[in-house]
Amino acid sequence: MKLFEFEAKNILKKYGVSVPKGNTASNTSEAEAVAREIGKPVVLKAQVLVAGRGKAGGIVFADDPREANKVASRLIGSSIKESLVKNVLVEEKLNIATQFYVSVAIDRQAKKYIVLTSTEGGVDIEEVAKTSPQKIARYWVDPVAGLNQADAIKMLGGFKLNRDDANKFGAIIATLYKAALDNDAELVELNPLVKTTSGDFIAADARIIVDDNALFRHPEFKAESSEEEATPLEIEARKQGLAYVDLDGDIGIVGNGAGLVMATLDLVNSYGGRPANFLDVGGGGDVEITKKAVLLVMSKPAVKAIVLNILGGITRCDIVAQAVIEALKEASVKKPIVVRMMGTNEEEGIRMLNAVGINIYPNVELAIEAVLKL
Repeated sequence: MKLFEFEAKNILKKYGVSVPKGNTASNTSEAEAVAREIGKPVVLKAQVLVAGRGKAGGIVFADDPREANKVASRLIGSSIKESLVKNVLVEEKLNIATQFYVSVAIDRQAKKYIVLTSTEGGVDIEEVAKTSPQKIARYWVDPVAGLNQADAIKMLGGFKLNRDDANKFGAIIATLYKAALDNDAELVELNPLVKTTSGDFIAADARIIVDDNALFRHPEFKAESSEEEATPLEIEARKQGLAYVDLDGDIGIVGNGAGLVMATLDLVNSYGGRPANFLDVGGGGDVEITKKAVLLVMSKPAVKAIVLNILGGITRCDIVAQAVIEALKEASVKKPIVVRMMGTNEEEGIRMLNAVGINIYPNVELAIEAVLKL
């Protein structure tokens, strides 16, 4: 579950991390009131769960309360990367001297938390890794020993910070690690963590992603955050019990088994196509589940054609074929579909689909080539 910026900052404040003075606003009068209370130039930040909102126009400065009102009127109710802006965070404009980056994330291969820090804050850390890898420090945390301020200061040794800055930065790193542990976070990130002209270290922006599997331990986190992140089709898929993720391509993908579906996505990409979604119907799916899956993908306007990739172990191919036939009958907008299907009752499934004019391909590569031609 991704938390909104204001939610992440509220959590970090409890741990003693400094954040800019400010508050959220859901309408223009509230935004103006917050700006008036701050009493200096402010920044209004759209509260959406997408990356790159600044480049998309979701972060705007205002010199006074009246201008804050006008900016809020433009932001609230607008869409940032297809996400509706319901609230803005109004904060004091900081006098920034230096920007840093710091994050605590899970390294799944190492099975440990990894701490990343950089002297290049305020930009995409992936870009820094490509262009200036020497400006990034990494530290894998021993889960038994943990991470303290002294450990954090050591990892900052290559950045040539003065003693006071290293102590302050190190204390924040150790605090973020504790916050990550306490909140079962997959990621705690400050980008940027800024040093102001007065020498204070302040979290100008903050992100926290909580492990969905640990939410039962955290009733304080509201489900609205995950709903805000989801697209309308993803919300509909959840209601129907389907494992579905929206993507930005035009080739629909349906398969049984997460690994098989991921492999199909990768092959579509490698053949020059762009997947429109991830949809796993799981093992042993009945007619109704598979039919719902096909209908859901067909309902997406961007989808031009669909690849159905089925490996029938527990799943019966004749059941899948019946689901496809029924989906094509019920669909208000029919999209071309190509099928690779093998396994239990394969011959019967192929016969059923051939009878309604759907071709079956002996391997997924040929199916993808066919769908790209479509």
